[in-house]
Amino acid sequence: MEIFERLESNVRGYCRSFPTVFETARGATLVNEDGEEFIDFFAGAGALSYGHNNPALKSALVDYVASDGILHALDMSTTAKRTFLETFERLILRPREMNYKVMFPGPTGTNAVESALKLARKVTGRHNVVSFTNGFHGMTLGSLALTGNSGKRAGAGVPLNNVTHMPFCDYLGTETDTIAALERFLEDSSSGMDLPAAFIVETVQAEGGVNIGTRGWLEALAELAAQYKVLLIVDDIQVGCGRTGPFFSFEPFDIQPDIICLSKSISGYGLPMALTLMKPEHDVFEPGEHNGTFRGHNAAFVTATAALEEFWKDDSLTRKINRNARQVRDALLDIAADHDAEVRGRGMIQGIEFADHAVASVISREAFSRGLIIETAGPNDEVIKTLPPLTIPDDLLTRGLEILADSTAVAIREPAYANEIRTAQ
Repeated sequence: MEIFERLESNVRGYCRSFPTVFETARGATLVNEDGEEFIDFFAGAGALSYGHNNPALKSALVDYVASDGILHALDMSTTAKRTFLETFERLILRPREMNYKVMFPGPTGTNAVESALKLARKVTGRHNVVSFTNGFHGMTLGSLALTGNSGKRAGAGVPLNNVTHMPFCDYLGTETDTIAALERFLEDSSSGMDLPAAFIVETVQAEGGVNIGTRGWLEALAELAAQYKVLLIVDDIQVGCGRTGPFFSFEPFDIQPDIICLSKSISGYGLPMALTLMKPEHDVFEPGEHNGTFRGHNAAFVTATAALEEFWKDDSLTRKINRNARQVRDALLDIAADHDAEVRGRGMIQGIEFADHAVASVISREAFSRGLIIETAGPNDEVIKTLPPLTIPDDLLTRGLEILADSTAVAIREPAYANEIRTAQ
């Protein structure tokens, strides 16, 4: 580990939570250089929904590289891009009767968000954007302005402007109508809120603590956007691509976003890739007005196409997600019943929050010592977040949940251990 301590920047984070050197990975399992195996309930922060080195995706990538397929092309037309667009239209857009143009921004989630912000402001001629408490949208300045977490925001070093933060769904409790509050701000010319260009929302706030937007709240938000001619941006970067069951997390609701942001698992293989989808009438950028050197990542187009063909030609994966989600929910509810905790989430992103907010970090540390990679979420890392690959075998899912239960029992009953973590925080 010496080279990492000596040469790598202090900004590194996840390696501090999982202090080992990983060497290989397959499916839902990581192996370190000592040959120790770890069940992966982290999945690259949601970028590895189909697991590590999925054979079908790997084969497509190896064949493409071996044939001297073009890897870097900026936004020039390539066979790999054409095949991806044809497949995405055939398997994702048409079956859902969705009419969207596809933009390839830079290949990260925050690039998708930045391009969505620029587009919404250009379409409407307005500067303000409404985001929601506990939202997380990225680490570049525009995306960071949307993000609620004070620790992340502090890293900007400059004021973060042109955003109004409003309460998300049940942020003020289940009895408070936060949509009515937002509407009051919009209708009152003395509220101090400039009419926004867009609302940006995650249907499930992943990094913010696995907070769920209810059907009623999300549909009311969409209606409000239409009423005030505000564009609706859905950030599906972590909870899209099947994480909640359907391909898009908003599919169960009566919502037609103006703009959709995708990244993380869209490439299927952990390769950088992002999409910004927009309704055709909003496709107003001039050529080159938003660009990036790596927006034409053809290797990612190849694995993304293979992922769509492998997993989205029918509803088999969605049915597996729904089945496994019930198992995860049952396991978390059993833990919650024993340890004064709250369970929340959808599909294969579920979380458990304990009364003692220090406990989640203790559980993550104990789980790692037992061979399970699982991270925390929320403004104070108070939520344990389950984020396994969607393709995880049933036996590994069961074993991982058993480790989580055992780790929780240890963390709860050993206050000295909890105090050690609390002091470190």
